[in-house]
Amino acid sequence: MARRAIRTDRLIAVLGVAVVVLGALALWFGTQGAGGGFTEEPASRRVLRQAREQLGRTAEVQLIEPGRGRVVCGYIAPERGGRAVGFISRPKRMLLSQDPLNGEFRAMIAADCPGFPEPPAVQAVP
Repeated sequence: MARRAIRTDRLIAVLGVAVVVLGALALWFGTQGAGGGFTEEPASRRVLRQAREQLGRTAEVQLIEPGRGRVVCGYIAPERGGRAVGFISRPKRMLLSQDPLNGEFRAMIAADCPGFPEPPAVQAVP
């Protein structure tokens, strides 16, 4: 019996075709729908989730302003009708104006949310 061997040039051709087919399949799946079943969380839901992680489950979003890219800025309160705290939210991080990194907060607001409104001054009610 003669031993049957796969020639190198034939093996390279078969592997090349397999790589092209797999690449085409990956490209097709990547362009269908939301990219293979992964969806990006809406900014409003992301801010509420992050606020509740940092301030507790009674946290309330009072204002959301779009920033540059996927950044949003606004005000949140630890409870309904509570004192508002400024925030800047990125997909993986939320920074509050009351955090010790106040300089970083101001720099991020200036860079990513230039039209961010200042909170109204607190006035005593007579």
